[in-house]
Amino acid sequence: MERLLLTIFATLCICGCTSRNINLHSPDNKIRFEVRPGGLKGENSVASFTLSSEGRTLLRPSSIFIRMGGSELNSKVNLIRIDTRRVRSSWTNRFGEKKDVPDNYNELTLYLRCDSLNIDLVCRAYNEGVAIAYEIPEQNEIDKAIISQENIIFRFPGNHMSWSAPRAQAAYRHVSLDKIDKGCERPLLIESDSSGVLALTEASLVDYPRMKFDPDSSGGYSIKSRLDGPAEKTLPFRSPWRVMMTGRNPGDLLEKNYLILNLNDSSAIQDESWIKPGKVIREVTLTTEGAISAVDFASAYGLQYVEFDAGWYGPENDEKSDAGSVNVDPARSKGPLDLKKVIGYASTKNIGILLYVNRKALEKQIDSLLPLYDSWGVKGIKFGFVRVGSQQATSWLHESVKKAAEYNMIVDVHDEYRPTGFSRTWPNFLTQEGIRGDEESPSNSHTLTTMFTRMLAGAGDNTVCYYNDRVEKKMGSHASQLAKAVCIFSPLQFLYWYDRPSNIGNEPELEFFAHVPTVWDETKVLQAKPGECGIIARKKGDEWFIGGINGEAPQSVDLQFGFLDNGKKYIAKFYTDDPAVDTRTHVRTDSLQVDNTFTYRLSFNANNGFAIHVKPRGN
Repeated sequence: MERLLLTIFATLCICGCTSRNINLHSPDNKIRFEVRPGGLKGENSVASFTLSSEGRTLLRPSSIFIRMGGSELNSKVNLIRIDTRRVRSSWTNRFGEKKDVPDNYNELTLYLRCDSLNIDLVCRAYNEGVAIAYEIPEQNEIDKAIISQENIIFRFPGNHMSWSAPRAQAAYRHVSLDKIDKGCERPLLIESDSSGVLALTEASLVDYPRMKFDPDSSGGYSIKSRLDGPAEKTLPFRSPWRVMMTGRNPGDLLEKNYLILNLNDSSAIQDESWIKPGKVIREVTLTTEGAISAVDFASAYGLQYVEFDAGWYGPENDEKSDAGSVNVDPARSKGPLDLKKVIGYASTKNIGILLYVNRKALEKQIDSLLPLYDSWGVKGIKFGFVRVGSQQATSWLHESVKKAAEYNMIVDVHDEYRPTGFSRTWPNFLTQEGIRGDEESPSNSHTLTTMFTRMLAGAGDNTVCYYNDRVEKKMGSHASQLAKAVCIFSPLQFLYWYDRPSNIGNEPELEFFAHVPTVWDETKVLQAKPGECGIIARKKGDEWFIGGINGEAPQSVDLQFGFLDNGKKYIAKFYTDDPAVDTRTHVRTDSLQVDNTFTYRLSFNANNGFAIHVKPRGN
């Protein structure tokens, strides 16, 4: 639901001007963005810009280079006119980390003439950061544009520390800007100084090649963006947004990551009532008996979906496998699997069935699979091993999400894809991987980096496991696994990833997984130290859920409950690691009465965590 409060337009004509600096401020006047048509002295760029926040310089003069075909748009840039716009609005997000989303910005559009080509540079300043995009309008004798290269050189006042990963599922490294990986993933978190951080990313990537970052040796402290291949577009078109998120600290950025959604179009689905977030267990026995057991487990333990994983329609990498028929891969299961019987049984338990389909089958069959799965009663598809990077791969994926919506299908995308806000426009796109999740056995320290880097982009399907021995051997603790259901946001949350109903016990703390929601009304980051410690509190209705994860060093924190409503009494149930508890998982449960004046001293060992469920007293 969109609530437009105020939009004001203005136009200023300045024909032929090439040398002016134009200022743009955020609505709260704390962020200043200064843009200049044309390049810096000795450069041939379309425009240059600087960025500061509360008087601190975040970006020194930085440059935008665009090459069309074999020619750079750089030899002569004239500013024709400027349009300004002031927007004050908000919208309701039923599928996010924050229900009531502010959408306030000041906008400049610079109408430029580069050689014989008209190009418009759109700049927006939000309280949460700044975004820029370029448009090539319809013009005489040109109906198509090939963007062969787009580079932005971001220049910094110092060789700041950053969190770099070369792939979406790769491990992060904490390195200075001159040592980032070639092809560094976005968002790229940069620690500007002790009082501020900056994250560089993109938004509204729909039909365009992906942007990544490379080290830059042109002088000073800088990095360079690049496209993952050329873009071929029919005029008119607008590029994806190039985004500079600003904040006091990484937690502040995470609380404001709705900026990425704001830079996308509002929902294209008129009736969203069929889109149901929830928790999922995957079914890998690929047998009728195992599937019925999974449905019963989901119903008893507060889950909403069962997903059939790879192999239900044959070997997923075999081009001959037909995803339109049930033909169990003999390397994975002996069967038998009566999928229609399972779907019918699941519907009596109000459990939805999801199907995994490798992109090899999807690319060939999606137009026939969607109506077929709809007739079976399937509720959604998990796309496997999708291609990423190129314009063709990006466009195919997003068109497929739209097609799924026509059949009321929800979508989860694996593997290297990272979100840029498309789920605002097509909210059936509930989640995606693009994360180094539990399949990779990440340490708590790495998860704590993921929370404040990858999660700036949006939902991440972390495939949380619980009983598997990798939890204690490689990852952390059982209480920190509980915390992931809060700390790693995903409207479609896979739990018990390596667990089966037959080996899942009746430990008391499983009630936390049963009760925890997957979408939220409000999010507050209580502590944010990438790689070291993170605590996140999220609200749904009148209840709060808190997750805390600790890294390599033991520590104590004073957990303050000031986010609770004034004058109300609550019961907080704590789930903490305790080796003295005589269960497989060694998780202790305690209940305390709390209110918004309450402070609780929590001490936890290396690689431990905690989860808390807070309910109004009497609920």
